[in-house]
Amino acid sequence: MFNREESRQLRELFWTSYGKSFPRKWLLYNTKIKDLSLKFQADRKTALICIDIENEDEYDRLEQYEKFESLKTILETEYLPEVIFDDDYYLEKSQKSICRIYVLHEKKFSIHNKDTWRDAYEFFNKHMDLLESFFLEYKDFIEIKE
Repeated sequence: MFNREESRQLRELFWTSYGKSFPRKWLLYNTKIKDLSLKFQADRKTALICIDIENEDEYDRLEQYEKFESLKTILETEYLPEVIFDDDYYLEKSQKSICRIYVLHEKKFSIHNKDTWRDAYEFFNKHMDLLESFFLEYKDFIEIKE
């Protein structure tokens, strides 16, 4: 087991090592759409890439999510066949529900096990590139016009 500080250092090393191994400027929070971001996530058991829709207004959040749902077949057939859609994804840390569209890294992974990092890095690089390409292609459609 790792204490809190050791765990923090490992997480920091994981992300800095990823940045050095696969240097690239990702879109992530800079989507230009309020409350919508593309994310990498890694913890003690899982690694994934995702689109999070975090609008506080449930109606607006679900409207945004429905736009993605209408593109689901395209996303699955042309970009990410293993994508998962969840309109009520609960974030334990912030204790709120969001809409999340994500792809889970299927191989064994733990941020505390350096032997699993390389596969996760390759997963991140490949799948985020596809997710970002999809997002940029359909951004104008996805964006809610006020």
